[in-house]
Amino acid sequence: MTKRNCARRQHTEWATGKDDKDMTKVDVLLGLQWGDEGKGKIVDVLTPQYDVIARFQGGPNAGHTLEFGGIKHVLHIIPSGIFHTDKINVIGNGVIIEPNIFRHEVEALSTKGVDATQNLYVSKKAHLILPTHRLLDAANEQAKGNAKIGSTLKGIGPTYTDKIARCGLRVGDTLEFDFRERYELLKAQHLRTAQTLMYDVASFRIDGMTLDEYEEQWLDSLSTLKRFRLISSEYFINNCLREGKRVLAEGAQAAMLDIDFGSYPFVTSSSTVTAGVCSGLGIAPSAVGRVMGIAKAYCTRVGAGPFPTELFDQTGSLLCELGHEYGSTTGRPRRCGWIDIPALRYACMLDGVTDLIVTKPDVMNDFEHIKMCTVYKIGDKLTDEIPFEYNAVEITPQYKEFPGWRQSLEGVATYNELPQNLRDYLAAIERETGVKIMAVSVSPDRKDVLFKE
Repeated sequence: MTKRNCARRQHTEWATGKDDKDMTKVDVLLGLQWGDEGKGKIVDVLTPQYDVIARFQGGPNAGHTLEFGGIKHVLHIIPSGIFHTDKINVIGNGVIIEPNIFRHEVEALSTKGVDATQNLYVSKKAHLILPTHRLLDAANEQAKGNAKIGSTLKGIGPTYTDKIARCGLRVGDTLEFDFRERYELLKAQHLRTAQTLMYDVASFRIDGMTLDEYEEQWLDSLSTLKRFRLISSEYFINNCLREGKRVLAEGAQAAMLDIDFGSYPFVTSSSTVTAGVCSGLGIAPSAVGRVMGIAKAYCTRVGAGPFPTELFDQTGSLLCELGHEYGSTTGRPRRCGWIDIPALRYACMLDGVTDLIVTKPDVMNDFEHIKMCTVYKIGDKLTDEIPFEYNAVEITPQYKEFPGWRQSLEGVATYNELPQNLRDYLAAIERETGVKIMAVSVSPDRKDVLFKE
């Protein structure tokens, strides 16, 4: 066994624990910034240590990218453990599903030799994104004018709105005799709302199709959804824990996009923090075990909203280019900037992070100097807290500067072989957040995750 593989095996075992107490907990892996931290890849790397991988929130607005064997795979709704055919993957009740997007995802997996019907279970309580939810998403964005939040236009917000308003449709409803009747009633309600927003419904297109054309595909895609094992995921997950099975909860988006604690209103519509695991899978808080948080070695953000460390210069453009920072769901270029410690510390606090995973330091291999925001200046005061007026006040980030490592990380097999300047930078992240680093990812490939001794 190579030194790299030995280190990976030893430290994935350490990272997930071996005692009986941990065996009955749900470990959590989630993002700590504004999304796109590399969650899918890390879930894929950790999956061999678990029996069940479960998504607990979000929907097709997520884009989890995995790279191995020279091939790139992007998942939107399906958990990132799906390529491990001996592991069960669960779409929890907190996730929202767009059946036509789901069908395309299933078909894409099939072309890669993965039959998702064999190891993917779907909660009956997961809500459905209707074609008219996507219409409402576009209508709402248009109505906001210059105050747009940068929606992915996948129908996320309107679907969660219907969920809270108690008029949504769920996966289990597709099995009921009156599903089509209930669908038509909700569709009519959506059309009335779009018209009140002065939206031109006739001009609306999804993937180049009219609403009626897309609806035909959407209704047909329900047959694909019904091929899967539809479960009461809360009972399933808790029974797994009682049987001693190991469960990993996979988050989408990230802490700074949380509906309650993110940079509201420039947030997603679900709970992206650890607390969302309980409501999104149906487990008790006492069932949560290790919380693994992922952060890039720098920061990115897609869409509108505050971003104190954003760079508008050549360095920001270079981060975007070298990091291939384009949304895996939208294709939009990501805004780039230096790492934001106040925001990262805030996320660690909200999530109860026990272990940090840092990704993409290799993007900065050639940088002579690297900066880290350690505190904000607002007016004449310094603070390390995220202010309530995050969107409205002028924040001047205060930086510490670190020397770059100025060398490639290709071929580095263990954490201790990383350049000293990079290890110093990572040690500073540990000091500033108060959380130990568990691993560092130094390339897009799953093999290049280095676990720290």
